[in-house]
Amino acid sequence: MREPSDRSDSGVSAHARVSYVIARLDRAIRRQIADMVAPHGLTATQYTALSVLRMGKGLSNAQLARRSYVTPQSMIEMLGTLEAKGLIERSPAPDHGRILRTELTAKGRRLLSRCDEALDRIETDMTRELSPEELQSFEHMLRSCVHMLHAGLTDA
Repeated sequence: MREPSDRSDSGVSAHARVSYVIARLDRAIRRQIADMVAPHGLTATQYTALSVLRMGKGLSNAQLARRSYVTPQSMIEMLGTLEAKGLIERSPAPDHGRILRTELTAKGRRLLSRCDEALDRIETDMTRELSPEELQSFEHMLRSCVHMLHAGLTDA
């Protein structure tokens, strides 16, 4: 995605599209998260998966992949890595023996908590110019945008 220029062809000042600004913010946040979790032996995608697991206990691999924005194949590989590190455990679903449910271990919860402290600092830095009321409004607007694009924060 090319950055829009400050001037249009007619010489009139042009503004970056909202979608472009959001994409830049997404990339900046991903870069910050990757740097933040690397000392803990995680990738940004692994951190995302652990965070998703905290919110949705006993998710199937397919659900976890959707919520972590990776393919099911990538998720299977990632889960093997996280399980080998002792951060998650998988067990057969009681209602369907072929589906494995994944949950955080105590070690995974502790690691996630340490990473969350660093992410809190990133989010505070990112929003430090907003008043508490503006931050609340900003969060509401972001959630509204997600809702309007039918990209809910969770799925079934």
